[in-house]
Amino acid sequence: MAFLIVIVCILLLMVLVTLAKCNVFVAFLIVSALAGWWLGMPLQSITGAMQKGIGDTMGGLLIIIILGAMLGKLVAESGAARQIAQTLIRLFGTRYIQWALLVAGFVIGIPLYYGVGFVLLVPLIFSVVYQYKLPAVYIGLPTLAALSVTHGFLPPHPSPVALVTQFHANMGLTLVYGLIVAVPAIIVAGPLFARYLKKIPASPSPLFQAQENQAQQLPGAFNSFFTALLPVLLLVITTGLLHAAPANSQLYGFLSFAGDASVVMLCCLLIATFSLGIAQRKSLKDIMNIYAESVKDIAMVMLIIAGSGALKEVLANSGVSARIAMAMSSWHIPVLVLGWLMAAVIRASIGSATVAGLTAAGMMAPFIATGQVDPNLMVLSVGAGSLMFSHVNDAGFWMFKEYFNISIKDTFLSWSVMETIVGIMGLLGVLALNALITH
Repeated sequence: MAFLIVIVCILLLMVLVTLAKCNVFVAFLIVSALAGWWLGMPLQSITGAMQKGIGDTMGGLLIIIILGAMLGKLVAESGAARQIAQTLIRLFGTRYIQWALLVAGFVIGIPLYYGVGFVLLVPLIFSVVYQYKLPAVYIGLPTLAALSVTHGFLPPHPSPVALVTQFHANMGLTLVYGLIVAVPAIIVAGPLFARYLKKIPASPSPLFQAQENQAQQLPGAFNSFFTALLPVLLLVITTGLLHAAPANSQLYGFLSFAGDASVVMLCCLLIATFSLGIAQRKSLKDIMNIYAESVKDIAMVMLIIAGSGALKEVLANSGVSARIAMAMSSWHIPVLVLGWLMAAVIRASIGSATVAGLTAAGMMAPFIATGQVDPNLMVLSVGAGSLMFSHVNDAGFWMFKEYFNISIKDTFLSWSVMETIVGIMGLLGVLALNALITH
């Protein structure tokens, strides 16, 4: 009966979001309250559980996600993202320009929020398409595949960071594993798959042509790359040093503090404030305005994550999560595959990768508590499932269709298939890593 109630709650969430067009945060609160009532929780404890879930979820995420958004916005506004792309195009040359844009999408995608990165990269893609007379989808899809992978797999993006918190994983180790899984996923879903898309007709809509500020003085190439990649470098370095340091030593304590994702992001933002702000002759007031604008970009994402925390806590307090985990353990499906499958089904139903990942995380949390699976790999497995089969209920589907001005059929054949390949390759990469780690 409890399992049926949870299924009904997830279906209700899907109906509220897709058919009723309800705000996702409000939908999560409604479903959380109803779930608590249906599962027999005392009425007076339901709101307390929801508040605790929101607090516990957001407490570990707020600093990282907001600082990450501020850094990404500054990378975009300062021209560093454009400098990175132009430098890579010069380095790779015309023959490998598709690979240059792919690498640009990956590098730019690490600090930038997905929607910002999408809007920033599309005009660059079309400028290359027009200059070199190349097929737009063939050139552009690998770039957006790289952007999608960073969004689903790699901290400091909101969904991976939230999953790291919910599964009590290690941010740095998840990032290292994520980079390993991301590379083959991008290559297969990008350049290899794009070979079959050369004949898809596409042309940019003038409505979406961004006007570049040619008078803007771009930061230097080293400055741009270094600042954009600094969070990755610091997290990887501190994670490696932490594993090498003697436990309970002063060095271990210092590295634990310095390697904390919140401290890393704060240090990176302070450095970026100087390197991409003050050093580029921006006033401190202008830089702070950029940071204030960045919060608006992620406000809704933060609310979605908060809402998912409320539902997770209600399911945990009612005891149904543990009962579902016990029941699912008899299905003889590997736990990593199960997490991926749950996220994939919710993603196909709702459309939002963030909602899919966080809803699935609430179901899979008991498996982590029993130590049945590496929490870092579970973050990546659920993240990969949350990217599966983007279609008409996903904003990314329509953004790709309208920006590239192609038919719905061709959008399915290109964008939807690309996202599905990313999801499948992500799962295969996670399973391969798990085999290496456990043997």
